[in-house]
Amino acid sequence: MDILTIVGLVIAVASIVGGMILEGGHVGSIVQPTAAIIVFGGTFGAICVSFPLSIVKAAMKDAVKAFRNVPAHDSSELIKQIIKFAQVARKEGLLALEEASRAINDPFMKKSLNLVVDGVDAKVIRSILESDIAHDEEFGHRSAKVFESAGAYCPTVGILGAVLGLIHVMENLSDPSKLGGGIAVAFVATVYGVAAANLVFLPLGSKLKVKHRIEIVQHELVMEGVLGIQTGEQPNIIEERLRSLLTEREKHALQAEQKA
Repeated sequence: MDILTIVGLVIAVASIVGGMILEGGHVGSIVQPTAAIIVFGGTFGAICVSFPLSIVKAAMKDAVKAFRNVPAHDSSELIKQIIKFAQVARKEGLLALEEASRAINDPFMKKSLNLVVDGVDAKVIRSILESDIAHDEEFGHRSAKVFESAGAYCPTVGILGAVLGLIHVMENLSDPSKLGGGIAVAFVATVYGVAAANLVFLPLGSKLKVKHRIEIVQHELVMEGVLGIQTGEQPNIIEERLRSLLTEREKHALQAEQKA
């Protein structure tokens, strides 16, 4: 669980609501179902017009990634796994990797090792894996673009809700009892639109981009490691090359593990 995502949302909402309460307001004044229907329904409709169904479904599914924690040692664990494969290949030959690849759950690493076992040329392997990485990078960014688009549409739909609320107010100027509800919808719709865009949709898009970039770097790490195995490089040389793809935190964590 990515605690920082949850903490950030809680802090943002609590700060806004808390500030309103300190100014003498109350939570009930911003609870307007009509405004919520206008803003969130309108935004979702705009998203459906902007993107195909497959991308919208993928974005809804990928939203969970923003709340999942990316282990700090994922990349360092990959390096240790690749070094083990390099040692096996050096002692027993590349064909020995076929047995080792059966226990791998990562489809990208499994495919990479299978290409090596099949005796594919290193240049061809690099070309295939780079194409896969480019495809994954493009496809992964689509989910983030859905939330970024929602963040762009949401404030505008909020303004539309505000205008509709003001129209309702103007139509009922002769009935003061109906003025309050119309004005509330008008202002609350704007609040919903701006808040949802800047506290939820845009941050979710940014978080998905960051986490997807981590996955792409890990794929690049696997590719370079497998190519090193295919060309028969020594395990320590492969490890030094792969270290360059780690963050400083991951480098220190890997060094600490090796010393321990």
